[in-house]
Amino acid sequence: MARSLATTPVVVWSRWAWRQLTSMRVALLLLLLLAAVAVPGSFFPQRPQDPVAVAQYIEANPGIGPLLDRLGLFDVFGSPWFAAVYLLLFISLIGCIIPRIADHLRALRTPPSKVPRHLGRFTGHTRFTTHLTLKEAERALTRNLRGYRVRSGEDGISAERGYAKESGNLIFHVALVGILLSFAYGQLATYRGQAIVVEGESFANSVLDYDSFSAGTFVDENALEPFRFTLESMTSQFSVEGRPQYFGAEVTVTEPGGAPYRTSIIPNEPLRAGGTAVYLSGNGYAPRVTVHDAEGNLAFSGPVPFLPQDDQYTSTGVIKVPDVSAGPQLGFTGQLLPTAVETGEDIYSAHPAAANPVMLLWAWKGDLGLDEGIPQNVYRLDTDSMEELTGESGQPLLLVLAPGTSAELPEGLGTITFEDLPRFAALDLRHDPSLQWLLWTSVASMLGLMGSLFIPRRRVWARLREEEGVVVVEAAALARGEDASLAPELDRILTALKKDQ
Repeated sequence: MARSLATTPVVVWSRWAWRQLTSMRVALLLLLLLAAVAVPGSFFPQRPQDPVAVAQYIEANPGIGPLLDRLGLFDVFGSPWFAAVYLLLFISLIGCIIPRIADHLRALRTPPSKVPRHLGRFTGHTRFTTHLTLKEAERALTRNLRGYRVRSGEDGISAERGYAKESGNLIFHVALVGILLSFAYGQLATYRGQAIVVEGESFANSVLDYDSFSAGTFVDENALEPFRFTLESMTSQFSVEGRPQYFGAEVTVTEPGGAPYRTSIIPNEPLRAGGTAVYLSGNGYAPRVTVHDAEGNLAFSGPVPFLPQDDQYTSTGVIKVPDVSAGPQLGFTGQLLPTAVETGEDIYSAHPAAANPVMLLWAWKGDLGLDEGIPQNVYRLDTDSMEELTGESGQPLLLVLAPGTSAELPEGLGTITFEDLPRFAALDLRHDPSLQWLLWTSVASMLGLMGSLFIPRRRVWARLREEEGVVVVEAAALARGEDASLAPELDRILTALKKDQ
């Protein structure tokens, strides 16, 4: 006899695998696994956010670096194995939820169960007589069962409530699927970038103006929502002790079809333009520097952001001068001291405000390595192919400059001038159309979870019959799980029948 298709090993094992995948136990395990596989993203630099750091990591770890790259640990959220876990979790939740929704809808249409034959084995079982007539007792009992689904029959009165508990549970799981979908959509349709803008300069919402930029698959990098703003001033206020009191970036914003307007960007109050939120994430000083090469030609001119390293805004920065007309390329590493104080052989910044700014520079000559095609960190000077300049004593050359002063470089390599000291604003720009969906699905999941946790599921049964001219009432209740208020609830329902006793 030919074996039925439904009993073949492939079908049997497929059904078993589907039942396992769509069980709530496996869904919870997949949720934990999703959290676990995301952990490497916090240990290793991620290529979409910082490709320079990834290149440096692989270069510094030639043994393990390429292997980690092949495993996708430098792009965790874009790796096939993360996508597989994500997809399995999504399928598991959908396969678990749909049958439960169907069962819940059938349960809502099904009348309450019949009154059990033996009520004595249930919580709060009670038996008493009432002076009300049978009809009056039924009406009083039905009034007190408001909020319950009530079924009256020859066997007695059966009432149920708490179906919202399962509704809340289903809402929670449906909202969880919504969160997963919103997160996935956000990864595909979101772009984010960072930019440092110096006072007096402008930023346009174009990839070319970002210092770093990452975007999802759905983002057309050539068609970003256009807007532009100019940083008019970056204001910082500090107490006498140096504690920050206020940070604010005054900007003039221009959007398509609208007149320019002026506004402020302060921490936790971003600028919103072109569907993009612009956050003020940092600030500092950007000394404006001019460098002339060995031939006296202008080789570099412009502000260079120096990044603060402590509460006194002691800042470090790098100046790279590749465009020399004669002589080797030049590089400078330096410190900026906003309020320089010198004590003997030591010099430090005593306050974050620019009361007495001084810039300390160490100079290098040689090949900056910019022509090798390897991305470089703009705040790091690669000195592998460079030689540090020395002074007359043979010690490394230290240039001490204040705004408006210049210094001659040894060996006739040119001059460097510290022109002035504008400030910069470090901005974090994010366009994420999924945020509203994430918000509402998260709120729905919390409401559903609270409903599933705090709404009790109860059943109440009452049997009323006449014996020797009086009405005998027998009642009991049942709860799903622990319910300390079940017995008091039954007493409340029966109060109207007992009051005449």
